[in-house]
Amino acid sequence: EKAKHRYKIEAKNSELKNVHGYDRAISYGITNMQMQGAIAIFAVNLKRILKLM
Repeated sequence: EKAKHRYKIEAKNSELKNVHGYDRAISYGITNMQMQGAIAIFAVNLKRILKLM
């Protein structure tokens, strides 16, 4: 059952990695990587909110 919806999750992961630079850290340190991740996820969520409006 969960496998039917897995493609949606994989599509978002691919977008994060390929479009928003989630595959590589921009700067050193776990704090900076957490910040980069939060900004990337925020950008993807914002794009989705705007698309749903």
